[in-house]
Amino acid sequence: MQGFPHRLEQRPTQAALIDALAAHLEQQLRERLSQAGSVKPLGLATGRTMEPLYAALVRRLSAWNPEDLAGLRAGWCSFNLDEYLGLPAADPRSYRRFMRTHLGDPLQLPDGSMRLPDGTAADGEAAAESYRAALQSAGGIGVQLLGLGSNGHVGFNEPPCGPQSSCRLVTLSPATRQQNAGLFGGDPVAVPAQAITLGLREILMAEDIHLVVTGASKAGILRALLEAEKPDERLPASWLANHRQVCLWADAEALHPS
Repeated sequence: MQGFPHRLEQRPTQAALIDALAAHLEQQLRERLSQAGSVKPLGLATGRTMEPLYAALVRRLSAWNPEDLAGLRAGWCSFNLDEYLGLPAADPRSYRRFMRTHLGDPLQLPDGSMRLPDGTAADGEAAAESYRAALQSAGGIGVQLLGLGSNGHVGFNEPPCGPQSSCRLVTLSPATRQQNAGLFGGDPVAVPAQAITLGLREILMAEDIHLVVTGASKAGILRALLEAEKPDERLPASWLANHRQVCLWADAEALHPS
């Protein structure tokens, strides 16, 4: 798509890319700290792409002086993209547990400062509406991190999906359940069939979007995204072209597979 992405940050290896992105996010967090009380929440993601990123970010933030780190903890507010429906919050495969393990606990972030959809709710639709309202009340997303699904989804916005889709309960596609089967003994049937996700509507209202794509396994879908002539419901991530500020962070394997 012409003019997409608005900015491309490419590095030869995943490690180099992660280090550069972590440094960029650290700088953004420092700027946010100086503007306490006037910044929008962070939009966070989970998944294999995010694990090394959060590890690198924790290393950087843990080196801050005690006063700045205390200020960061006190002012932290983030909303995650999605959560499986039907997993207990303490289940190691839940995204709530993922975020505590990889970011919340290492940084000693206060309970409640990292918001996620309620995957334990008996009524998933009502939980989605409550989460949408909470994000709206908080002012929407400032900086949004995104990964790219193998079928072109962002969050759990499975194809087909248009830009007006809002926070909702979704049924996961077979492709997504297969992609996420690693934590469920390799069995896609064991992956929860439903999840709550922020919609493209909430994602596209973020002030600043960082799309992170690494590895040869994502090369095909990234190529499809970059070569798309226009946004298409069959490729949900393509609607990012309608956003004013998207930065694509990609390593050589994702951009130029051998």
